[in-house]
Amino acid sequence: MPLSPDDVRKVARLARLAIAENEIAPTLDTLNRTLGLIDQMGGMDTAGVEPMAHAQDVSLRLRPDAVTEPDRRDALMANAPAAERGLFLVPKVIE
Repeated sequence: MPLSPDDVRKVARLARLAIAENEIAPTLDTLNRTLGLIDQMGGMDTAGVEPMAHAQDVSLRLRPDAVTEPDRRDALMANAPAAERGLFLVPKVIE
């Protein structure tokens, strides 16, 4: 079902978009072509097609989970103006 110019105005209003009158016709054409493509894709037979998370068969290289930095917590906490039990204390900003 193709959209009408009134549909474009309504969608623009709901989306809080300002569309000038001279932009309605090109926007209408783009939306109708997009919805036509969605209808065309909805009619495709996808039986036997497995869902995929990515268009290419990509996997991440894994590395060992190892600590690479020394524990400098005490040295960093020494610079804090206020700290308690290893946490930085900050002033309350929301009442």
